[in-house]
Amino acid sequence: MGGARSRARALRRFSQGGPQPGETVLVSGGTGTFGTAAVAVALAMGAAEVVVPGRNGDVLEDLVRRYGSRLSPVMLGGDAEDDTIAMGAAAREDIDCVLDILPPTVPASVAPAALMAVRPYGRAVLMGGIGMLGGDDLQLPYAWLMRNCITLHGQWMYPQTAVPRLVALARSGQLDLGQWEATPFDLEHVILMTASRFAMPEIFRYKFS
Repeated sequence: MGGARSRARALRRFSQGGPQPGETVLVSGGTGTFGTAAVAVALAMGAAEVVVPGRNGDVLEDLVRRYGSRLSPVMLGGDAEDDTIAMGAAAREDIDCVLDILPPTVPASVAPAALMAVRPYGRAVLMGGIGMLGGDDLQLPYAWLMRNCITLHGQWMYPQTAVPRLVALARSGQLDLGQWEATPFDLEHVILMTASRFAMPEIFRYKFS
């Protein structure tokens, strides 16, 4: 269920802020559990290209193997300005939408590099964990937001309507569930799991070869 939840959350994010078919999307945090789900959902919803920055070369390579030319990886170097330039250069077209799904363990200073790679009049959807463990909050230049007419959208979790839409994407073949490993559980364990407030990541795993 962890995998299904991550895909439903990704669908909700994109439903609120993009992508539209044919657009270029950047997923910041795209090498993590929720991020890899967001990549799959973005492609299923018709994104022409998904740019995925990260520091884990093995995961980036595996994503390219899975999704081919529609996925553009970017190995981050740590310098915010250089990383922003690298993300923009990796995209074949201007980046229309950025999804930030960085985990709480990442410092807030990392997020702007990806967010500021979006084109003028572009959109950014925030649904990561920046600042949830304390520390600095996200800071973006006021003048940059205003002059470039950037739309920021915050999104928490997902509505019930995201689940049937997710099922429809899978049924149509647009979303390949074969990218995940599923572990069966008997009803007793399902009841115990759903009664818990904590997710069980061992139920669904993204398969890396």
